[in-house]
Amino acid sequence: MLLVYTHKISPRIKYVFKHIFTRVLGIDVSFTTKIEKFIAHDSLKMSYTKQQLGNEFFIKSHDILFEQGLSDVEIHIHDWDETKGFFFNGEKSAIPFDIFASSFYLLSRYEEYLPQVRDEFGRFLATESIAFKHGFLHQPVVDIWAFKLKDALQNHFPDFNFPKRVYSIKPIIDVPSAYNYKLKGIMRTWGGAVKDLLQLKFKSFYNRFMVIFGLKHDPFDTFKYIINKQKQSRFKFVFFFLIGAYSTYDKGINANKKKFISLIKQVADYCIVGLKTSFFAIDNILILKKEKLQIEAIINTSLTASRQSYSKLNLPESYRNLVELEIKEDYTMGYINHIGFRAGSCTPFLFYDLDYEVQTPLKIHSYHLMDYALLKIQSLLDKKKALNEIINEIKEVNGEFVPVFHNYTFSNEPRWRGFKDLFNIILESVNED
Repeated sequence: MLLVYTHKISPRIKYVFKHIFTRVLGIDVSFTTKIEKFIAHDSLKMSYTKQQLGNEFFIKSHDILFEQGLSDVEIHIHDWDETKGFFFNGEKSAIPFDIFASSFYLLSRYEEYLPQVRDEFGRFLATESIAFKHGFLHQPVVDIWAFKLKDALQNHFPDFNFPKRVYSIKPIIDVPSAYNYKLKGIMRTWGGAVKDLLQLKFKSFYNRFMVIFGLKHDPFDTFKYIINKQKQSRFKFVFFFLIGAYSTYDKGINANKKKFISLIKQVADYCIVGLKTSFFAIDNILILKKEKLQIEAIINTSLTASRQSYSKLNLPESYRNLVELEIKEDYTMGYINHIGFRAGSCTPFLFYDLDYEVQTPLKIHSYHLMDYALLKIQSLLDKKKALNEIINEIKEVNGEFVPVFHNYTFSNEPRWRGFKDLFNIILESVNED
C-alpha cells in the first residue's frame, strides 16, 4: 500500500492517483493530510504538495488537481528522454514533471470541453489535440510517465516489489451493417439496384442479385471467418452490432429480422456482444434506452459495452447517458483517421465528469487504431510497419491494445486487400516475447 501525503484530498487527486498506481502499476493507494500519519507509515510513501516536508519522495503539485471546473490552463511541452512532458515542476521533485496533473488533463479529456473546431459530424479532431500538435499522439504517455515514476520510486524504495502486468489485446469488430445486399427488404434492394444503374455500377448491380438469389456469398458476411479466428485466440473479441432504425446516417439491418437475430445470437456464443448505438441515440437517451433493451432481449443478458456511431462523442452528455442506463464500458474514444492514443493511455480508465467533479463507474476502453486509418497508408508493407510500431509502443508498457476492424474489412474487396494479414499480426503479437 502506497501512502500519499497531500495538503488537500480532492476528487481529482483520488481519481488520477488510483489510475496511475492501481490500474497501471498494480498497487493500492491511500491518502492523508496528517503529517504524523505519513511519518509513521513504514512502507511505500510519497508527498504531493507545494513544498517538500523533509527528505521523502516528493512531487511538487500543480494547481489543476485542486481546482474545480475549467480554467485557462497554460501548457508548455518539453522533451523528456524518449517522450514529452508538461507541467514542469522544478528540480526538487523526484521527477521533473507533475505527471498526475498532466495525466488528469489527458484522461479527463479536459481539452475536449474547451471551444474547438469540429468536423462535419461534430467530432473532436485529432489535429486539434495537444498530443497531435506536439508530436506525442503515437505514444501512450500516461503509461510511459507511470513507468518513469515507478523507476524513480524503485530507486527510493529498492526492497519494494512492484507487480508486473502483461501485454494484452482486445480486438473490436464494428458491425454497422451485417450484410451488403442480404436482408435489406424490397424497397431498399430495388432502390440500391436503381442507384447502381444510374451510377453505372454494373458489377454491384450484378453482385446484388447474385447474392439475393443465393448464387454468391454476401461480401460483408465474414462472421464465420472471424469466429474461427476467435476460436484460436484466448482474448475475447468484442462485436458491436447496429440495431437502430434506418436513417440518413445508419443503414443497418432491421433488428426484427429473424436471420439477423440468429446471427447476433451465434456470435454471442463465442464473443462479447455490445451495442453500436445509432447516430440519433448519441444525444437522445430515450432512443438509446430502446436500443439497449432491444439488444438485451436478443442476447438474453445485460448489456455491458457500447460504441457510438461514427465514433462521435459529446462530452460529458454521451457518457452521462451511458452511466444513467448502467452501461459499464464504452469503446468510442479514439480517432478514425489517426493511429494513436486520444486519452494518452493504453490502460482502461474511468470517466471523470469535469462538470460534476465526480469519478463515474463507466470504464473507457480507448481504441488506438481503426482500419480506416491504415487505408491512408499506401503499401501493405508500410501498413504492417505502422501496425507493428503501435504494438511495440504498447508492449513497452505492457498495456492493452484495442484495434477496431469492421466485418467488411475481412471481405475480398480490393481496398481491404491484406487486412486479414494485419489482423493476424495483432492476434500473433501476444505470442511473441
